[in-house]
Amino acid sequence: MCDRVLVFSSNPGRVAAEFKIDLAHPRNRLDPTFRQLVDNLYARMTQRAEPKTPASGGIPGTGVGMVIHHVSSNVLSGLIETLAAAPYSGHADLPVLASNLQLETDEILHLGESLQLLRFAQLSEGDLMLTEAGQRFAHLETDARKKLFAEHLLAYVPVMGLIRRVLDERPSHTAPTARFRNELEDYMSEDDADDTLRAIVSWGRYAELFAYDEQSETFSLENPG
Repeated sequence: MCDRVLVFSSNPGRVAAEFKIDLAHPRNRLDPTFRQLVDNLYARMTQRAEPKTPASGGIPGTGVGMVIHHVSSNVLSGLIETLAAAPYSGHADLPVLASNLQLETDEILHLGESLQLLRFAQLSEGDLMLTEAGQRFAHLETDARKKLFAEHLLAYVPVMGLIRRVLDERPSHTAPTARFRNELEDYMSEDDADDTLRAIVSWGRYAELFAYDEQSETFSLENPG
């Protein structure tokens, strides 16, 4: 409907691109020009600038300061299975995938970004492609999936590694959520910290890396399965 689209970057938020829409009204979603415009928008939204400095725990957006959107591990598993099967065979055009799965733009991007963070897929120029690890995950049984998921969490999600190290090192093998929320809030807003912790709890439980008590808000290594 609009005649102008602005694409914003995150951390910090600024206008990253502007698209002028000069298509005549009413617009036909099946028109090749319309579909090319949508492809261009998705390509721009999934384009990432190269970091100017190495990633570290002290830089917002990287390391422990990385904001993670809460996405269910079951949804991620289902998306990996969908991508691995026909007609995608490991490689999908994001607009087509979003349309087929009846997902909004922000939903498909959050899913794709989560899979990319975990190195199960790669986002590039508006496409989502399974990595070799993602292909393997799609064909594993439940227990083997959990093991692979746990390996990738510890390898690629710094706050997950931090939580597990603290639990391993403490004699009680327990730690309050506040211990990690306070550290996250050094790099992000309270809402982002809460969302990140929800993702961590959900993924960590699925991977059986730790247990979490909702009432006491405590992480532990007691019966993580």
